[in-house]
Amino acid sequence: MAAPERLTGFTGRLAVLLLCLCSVRSVSGLLEGLYCGTEVCYDVLGVSRDASKAEIARAYRQLARRFHPDSTRFRAEPGAESAEEAHQRFLQIATAYETLKDEDSRREYDDMLDHPEQYYQHYYAYYRRRLAPRVDVRLVILVTICAISAFQYYSWNSSYNEAINYLVTVPKYRLQAAEMARQQGLLSRAKERGKNRRSKEEIREHEEEVIRLIIKTKIDIKGSYQKPRVWDILLCQLLLAPISLARYVAWYVSWVYRFRLRGQEYGQEEKLYLIRKNMKMSQSQFDTLEDSTIEDFLQRELWIRENYEVYRREQDEELKVRMATDPRMKRYRRWMRNEGPGRLTFSDD
Repeated sequence: MAAPERLTGFTGRLAVLLLCLCSVRSVSGLLEGLYCGTEVCYDVLGVSRDASKAEIARAYRQLARRFHPDSTRFRAEPGAESAEEAHQRFLQIATAYETLKDEDSRREYDDMLDHPEQYYQHYYAYYRRRLAPRVDVRLVILVTICAISAFQYYSWNSSYNEAINYLVTVPKYRLQAAEMARQQGLLSRAKERGKNRRSKEEIREHEEEVIRLIIKTKIDIKGSYQKPRVWDILLCQLLLAPISLARYVAWYVSWVYRFRLRGQEYGQEEKLYLIRKNMKMSQSQFDTLEDSTIEDFLQRELWIRENYEVYRREQDEELKVRMATDPRMKRYRRWMRNEGPGRLTFSDD
């Protein structure tokens, strides 16, 4: 009987050891610096793991009124903790509530309690949530796009005003605008009497405003100095991106059907598009060209790739001849050969 008794005692001690190891394993997942430290957040609030959000909130409010260092209830209790201890206790209660009130945080905390061996993953999940930005990323992107759009419109408007200010000083446009204003009766210099009489300075300012208004109305500015449009800013372009994409797909399908499948001849608009594509120019760059230059492109049929290659070679030859005969280019080449940057000489003396 001695052997069975010793075996039974050994089995009991082994069971107790295994139980202790299991308990140590569950506690080992509670680390300092994560959530409530070495205490379970549910125990700090005095609720079970199945408690609802309302029960957790109610337990937090009760403990907060009880352990807040400034509360009259805390100071009135006999044998109350010191202010420092109460402060630490209150912080622990607040931490437990912050952990359990959010569903995602509570789910991650429950996972840590159930799987304490995955402490690296728990560290990552905890600090990812702690260091994550509090502001919605979508709101940040929206504010950034709005700021860029406002800057775009302001910059384009400034460029447009600079172009108008320059055109007002050009005699050609100024005289034409003044003549149109006189024909419309906007610059009539009838004698004014009485209280309505204006000074010469006021009359001159009025004339400048009229001339400027006519130039802004009649002038056709293209390219980067054209009048800004709200639809061209980034925000509107992003909002209209689906419509623009649908239009492009419809245009491309129509192009393939008309000109590749049916073999129709190109119209004026299609020819200009092909010319701009061959020259690798943007629409704003192409709009800055003179009408005579565009007409010359059409006469030379540059929408045909072979004609454009011939034109490009001619332009390259003209550029070489111009660089060879231009006195300024000769001086530049002479300077680069004799005194240009990076020149290294060796004296034989």
